[in-house]
Amino acid sequence: MYSPPPEPDIEQRMRFRHASAAQALDVHVEPGGEFWGWAGRTLGAPARTAATEPAWLRLVSSPEDKVPGKLWDGALDAQHVFGDLDGRRPALLAVYDAVDDGTAYRAELSVRVDQAVLSDDPVLQRDLQLPDSWWQDLAGTLEKVAVAHTERVAVRQQYMDRAIPEFVGIPAPAVTRWTAAHSDLHWANVTAPLRILDWEGWGRAPEGFDAATLYAYTLLQQDVAARVRAAFPVLGSPPGLAAEATVCAQLLQTVARGDNLTLADQLRHWSAELRRR
Repeated sequence: MYSPPPEPDIEQRMRFRHASAAQALDVHVEPGGEFWGWAGRTLGAPARTAATEPAWLRLVSSPEDKVPGKLWDGALDAQHVFGDLDGRRPALLAVYDAVDDGTAYRAELSVRVDQAVLSDDPVLQRDLQLPDSWWQDLAGTLEKVAVAHTERVAVRQQYMDRAIPEFVGIPAPAVTRWTAAHSDLHWANVTAPLRILDWEGWGRAPEGFDAATLYAYTLLQQDVAARVRAAFPVLGSPPGLAAEATVCAQLLQTVARGDNLTLADQLRHWSAELRRR
């Protein structure tokens, strides 16, 4: 999942472009700490600015004809709308773009987050004992995100109308309220003290979408999953049904493609609960 691209030539080009971006942005990449994103689509590494401030340099690639798009401009749009979100989001410092042989590259230089993420995998594989203050910070931060105005779309009604009947077995529930959402809130994107990483996919989604996403990735840990539900009472409520059904459908679709297989049984139990509701 989080590994270099399977094609050695693509891996080499990503490394070359990452180094080129560091030079263009006048930052020094520190050895070690390299991090590949989903399917090798992104490459990040710790860096230092010319003023020796700690930073993080992340490179994302995309076919040139797919740019611009929601994911491409997500971090930049988030910076314009949220800033550092009262310290809960690493601020974006600079952007550098390049194109090579039909592939577009964007380098994003951000403030470095010193805390480690709470899980190396989006799916929580161990029990977590987080203080009440962490859950309060998370709920408060997501409330601030939810009220932001944006034309960005994270979840489309057309997708819900198609995927929820196919994977959950019920008609798509009516959305009572659309709100802004991070839209990829899992345990490899949060730290303690709270920082929320990876804002490329944020946008409008059914109310409770972030809570439902975090809950889905917590299903292997019953105690923590119960804590998620306690922190976000929208889960299990009529207004939250659309978000829960959407997230459940999304992840069952990934299971059908061979991903997130450890969650398969729990997702099927969740879908059965949603059908009963």
